[in-house]
Amino acid sequence: MNTHKLLQRQVTSEIKKRRLIFLTIMCLSLMYLLINFVFGNTGLIRYTELQDKKRQIETEIRNIETHNNLLRSELKLFKENPFYMEKHARENFNMARPDEYVFKYDQ
Repeated sequence: MNTHKLLQRQVTSEIKKRRLIFLTIMCLSLMYLLINFVFGNTGLIRYTELQDKKRQIETEIRNIETHNNLLRSELKLFKENPFYMEKHARENFNMARPDEYVFKYDQ
């Protein structure tokens, strides 16, 4: 009977050890997955950084598109309106017609 109890204790002890080993492995695996999910290359922190970068690039694209539309409208004015071209040349390049004088003032 003593051997039976001893054997039963050994079996229960072995079962407890296996459960402890299994729980330890599961906890370590879960911790690894959690750390990798938050801090890894494809983790949550990297995801938020990429979302911020995406918003910045989209804002920059909108600004460039707005500027591009302004340049297109100005180009259209140059092509269609000779008076606008003359005005631009006079104001930005200090150009004048042959019978005119350009006065420059210090500002």
